Amino acid sequence: MSPNRPSNRPFIAPVQFDDPEAAFDQVLAIYDANIAHLRDAMKRFVAGEDVGEHVRACYPFVRVHTDTVARADSRLAFGFVAGPGTYETTVTRPDLFKRYYIQQFKLLLQNHGHRQQVRIEVGTSAQPIPIHFSFAEHEHIEGSLTPDRRMLMRDVFDLPNLAAMDDGIANGTHEPAMGEAQPLALFTAPRVDYSLQRLRHYTGTSCEHFQKFVLFTNYQFYIDEFIKLGHELMNQAMGEGDNEYIAFVEPGNMVTRRVGQAAEPGDAYGTQPPRLPQMPGYHLIRADGSGISMVNIGVGPANAKTITDHIAVLRPHCWLMLGHCAGLRNTQELGDYVLAHGYVREDHVLDEDLPLWVPIPPLAEVQVAIEAAVAEVTQLTGHDLKRVMRTGTVASTDNRNWELLPQRTPERRFSQSRAIALDMESATIAANGFRFRVPYGTLLCVSDKPMHGEIKLPGMANQFYRDRVDQHLRIGMKALEMLRNLGVDKLHSRKLRSFTEVAFQ
Repeated sequence: MSPNRPSNRPFIAPVQFDDPEAAFDQVLAIYDANIAHLRDAMKRFVAGEDVGEHVRACYPFVRVHTDTVARADSRLAFGFVAGPGTYETTVTRPDLFKRYYIQQFKLLLQNHGHRQQVRIEVGTSAQPIPIHFSFAEHEHIEGSLTPDRRMLMRDVFDLPNLAAMDDGIANGTHEPAMGEAQPLALFTAPRVDYSLQRLRHYTGTSCEHFQKFVLFTNYQFYIDEFIKLGHELMNQAMGEGDNEYIAFVEPGNMVTRRVGQAAEPGDAYGTQPPRLPQMPGYHLIRADGSGISMVNIGVGPANAKTITDHIAVLRPHCWLMLGHCAGLRNTQELGDYVLAHGYVREDHVLDEDLPLWVPIPPLAEVQVAIEAAVAEVTQLTGHDLKRVMRTGTVASTDNRNWELLPQRTPERRFSQSRAIALDMESATIAANGFRFRVPYGTLLCVSDKPMHGEIKLPGMANQFYRDRVDQHLRIGMKALEMLRNLGVDKLHSRKLRSFTEVAFQ
């Protein structure tokens, strides 16, 4: 056999299903067979065996075909295809996405199955699984190879192909070739696997721990409070209050279980890292996965884009930015809140993916929840609430020292835009939420007023953080809890869907 010819890979022929759970079981069977094939070959390769041929395994695919125009419930934002044709996607990690896949299959059958006799087809695709994406969570096989053996691995196994991982579907620039199926999901399987690997690298926690509601912050003070609150919640007995969180996870996959909760086998792998990762992640776990994850993205729009690019593949129900900002109005006081309803995008990191002429609209459900959370936590209403919280445009810049630019040009632009606050991350997070169809929101806290002579000094800043961070964090968490209670169908807005949208949420 030629060394470049693929070895006999596990192949399961396409089968059609009208039961979402049966369709998922087929996805699982195909994925497990192909991953087992790769892992077995890799172990033999590491042991020095001459595999002698190119080893290949492929992702499962999911496909639907319709012959008539969709007549789905027009109130839904997802769960149906745009019109007649064939729609397809590759899928990965059924162990991680079981609940998600079954829900998407169920909606497709509900919206098309009875009237159009549409069924879900599952089979083995021709898209190779890169060997790096086949390793188990705690395997470190490649590190034991010699340089020559690592070089040979390139000939024996498929490596990640960036051409299969672009964001053309999400960006609305993907045009299927003649005879090619239309996309069924925003992300292909290789793109998802790539982001899952990156999440572990950047946050220091496994993707399994990420929850459906996410908080981003640009200051460690918020993380310190989240850690404190997480351990407090874990020390509460089950059934105490309205606390439904069952575990708290910190970088290194350090798991703290709720009092009375037994440890799980994977907990033993957790180790405290020698240093924090670039954007450490922390997770308050609920049994249904609808808890809260929090990530310290640090400073700057590049980090904000990077982390949201990858968390988006987990299909969260909402993400919020909680952080500090410069107040641009003389009437604002340090500690006031800013609820963003529009953005001036001078961050530039998304200019190629999402043109500046695309508006980033406020999402009513998110805006209402944040304002209600501010009122509940501060115990203020009406005019008193408006005294501490202002709704308006937030400007995000990639220039941390914008105040030093000559001729006051940034000040003029911000005044023309009617901006009331400025930071470096919020517009990026909102714009990427819009781009990836993830509901988004921003609640900032004024920490300085550089245009009015109130700049941050170390002593002032420390006192400010102590006074405001705990309240601000609790507001963000309360808003996410309100959105969780609202329900997924109402939260995922049709504002985020394009003309011909993919069916998967």
